Amino acid sequence: MSAPAGKPKQHASPRSAARLAAVQALYQMEVAGVGASAALADVRQRSGAVPDDGEEGVAVDEPMLKDLVEGTAERREDIDRRIAGHLAEGWSFDRLELVLRAILRAGAYEIVARPDVPLRVAINEWVDLAHAFYAGKEPGFVNGVLDRIGREARPEEAR
Repeated sequence: MSAPAGKPKQHASPRSAARLAAVQALYQMEVAGVGASAALADVRQRSGAVPDDGEEGVAVDEPMLKDLVEGTAERREDIDRRIAGHLAEGWSFDRLELVLRAILRAGAYEIVARPDVPLRVAINEWVDLAHAFYAGKEPGFVNGVLDRIGREARPEEAR
C-alpha cells in the first residue's frame, strides 16, 4: 500500500522534497505498521526525486528525510502529546485523518528538534505541504497547531 502522492510547491527545494517524502513514510508506517527503516526504504525505492511542476525533479535532502522520519518515530509519544494538547475540546488525536496526523507529527518534530530551521520557515513549509494534500480548512488547522507548539518550544522565536 503506498502513501498518497502530494505535490510539492513550485520550485521545491531538497528540504521541501524531504518533508513530502517524510509525510509519505510516516503515512506508510501508520497504514502498514512498518518501522522507520522499512518506510524510508520504500519511499526511497519509489522515487529518488520529487517532481517539481512537471520538470525532472528535485533531489531529496536525505539527511533531513532520515532525521524527520526516525526522529518523529523515536519521539512519537512526546510529539503526539504536544499535538493533542492543542486540539479543540472534544477532539482526540486518534480522530485526525492519517495524512494530517503525519504532517502534524513531522512538523512538530521539526519545530521541537531542529533549531537549525527558523520557526516561521518550518511552520510555513508544513502549511504549504498541507495545501498540497488539502483544499479545505486543514492547512489553517496545521498552521494553528504548529504555531502553538512553536510558541511553547521556541518562545524566543515566536514573539
